[in-house]
Amino acid sequence: MDQEKRPRAYGNHQAPAHYESGDGCLTTLIRIPVRIVVLVVVLPVRMVWDALVATARGADRVLLRPAGRALAWLLRVLVVIPLVRLYESVLTPLGHGLRWLATVIGQSILWLGAAVFVWPWVALWRYVVVPVVRYGIVAPAGWLYESLLTPVGHGLRQVYRALLIPVGRGVAAVIGWVLTALFVWPVVGVWQYVLVPLALALGRLMENMIVAPLVWTYRKLLTPLGHGIAWLAGMVASGVAAAARGLGAAVAWLVMTVLITPVGWIWRRVLAPVGREIVAAIGVAWRVAGYLSRAVGRALAWLAWHLIGAPVAWTYRTVCTPVGHFVRDMVWAPARRAAVEAGRAARDALRTARETVRQARRDAWRALVGEGPVPEPREPVAPLARTLGSTTTVPSAAPEPEITLRKQG
Repeated sequence: MDQEKRPRAYGNHQAPAHYESGDGCLTTLIRIPVRIVVLVVVLPVRMVWDALVATARGADRVLLRPAGRALAWLLRVLVVIPLVRLYESVLTPLGHGLRWLATVIGQSILWLGAAVFVWPWVALWRYVVVPVVRYGIVAPAGWLYESLLTPVGHGLRQVYRALLIPVGRGVAAVIGWVLTALFVWPVVGVWQYVLVPLALALGRLMENMIVAPLVWTYRKLLTPLGHGIAWLAGMVASGVAAAARGLGAAVAWLVMTVLITPVGWIWRRVLAPVGREIVAAIGVAWRVAGYLSRAVGRALAWLAWHLIGAPVAWTYRTVCTPVGHFVRDMVWAPARRAAVEAGRAARDALRTARETVRQARRDAWRALVGEGPVPEPREPVAPLARTLGSTTTVPSAAPEPEITLRKQG
C-alpha cells in the first residue's frame, strides 16, 4: 500500500511539479518587449479617448441637456400654447360656422338640382313612357301572341308530326341505301380483297429479304464486336484512372511536404504565438493606459477644482445668489403678475367674442330655418302614491301611469 501511494519517478509519462505547458521560449522572449512597445503606442490613444469621453459627457450634462430643456420650453410657450389657444378660441367656432354654412348650401344645391334635373325626368318616365309602352306596345303584342301566333304554331307542329316526319324518314332511308351501294361497298371490297392480301405479301417478302439478314448480322457480328470494344475501353479507362490516382497522390504528397507542412509549422510556432501575444499585449496595455489616464484625469480635475471651481462656487454663493434673489423678488414677480393679469384679460375677451359668434350663428339659423314648436306651459303633475320596492299601489290611492312627464307632454 505504501508503495502504491508513493509517487513514481519522473519518466516519459509524468511532468515535473513546476512545469507549465503552453508557452514556448519564443513566446517568453517576445512577451515583455511587445507589451512595452504596445503600451507606448496605446497610452496616447487611450488618454485621447478618455479625454473625448469625458468632454462628451460634460458637454451632454452641462450644455446639451439644459439647451434641450430650454428649447423645449420655448417651443411649448411660443408655439404650442398659442396654437392651442388659437385653435380653441378662433378656429373651432369658425370651423363650426363654415360646416353649418356648407351644409345649408349643399342641401339647397341638392334640392335645386333635384327640382331642375331629376323630378321632370321621373315624371316623364312615370306618366308618359311607362303608360305608352305598357298600353301601346306590350298589351297588343301579348294579345297577338296569345290569340293568333300560339294557335298557328300548335297547328304547324301537328302537321309536322303527322306528315313531314314519316315522309322524311322514308326518303332518308332510300338515300342512305343508295349512297352505301355507290360509295361504301366498292371501297370495302377493294380494301378487303385487293389491298390487304397485297400488303401481306409485300410484308413477307421484306421480312425474308431484309429483316432476317439484318438480325443475323446484329446477333453474330455486331454484338461480339461491341463487347470486345467495350472490354478494351474499360481496360484503358482503368489504366488511365490508376495512373491519374498515382499522379494525384504524388502531387498531393509533394504539396503537403513542400508547402503545407512548412506553412503550418510557421503558423503554429511563429505567427499564432506572435498574434496571441500582440492581442494580449493590446488588452493589457489598454487596461494599464486606462489606469494611467484616470490618474491623470483625477490630477487635472483636482487642479481645475482648486483653481477654477472653488472660486466660482464661492462667487456664486456670495454674490450671484443674493443678486438673483433680489431680481426674483423685485423684478420677476411683479412682471409675472402683470403678465398673468394680461393673459386673464385676453382670455375674457376671447370668451366674449366666442359667445358673440355663437349667438350670431344661432340668430342666423333661426332667421333661415325658423324656430321649432314651443311647448306650452303647464302645471307639474304630482306623482301618485306608490309603495316602496313594489309595483303595487296603496289600497286607497289610484295607480301611477308608467310613462314620464316628457312623454305625457
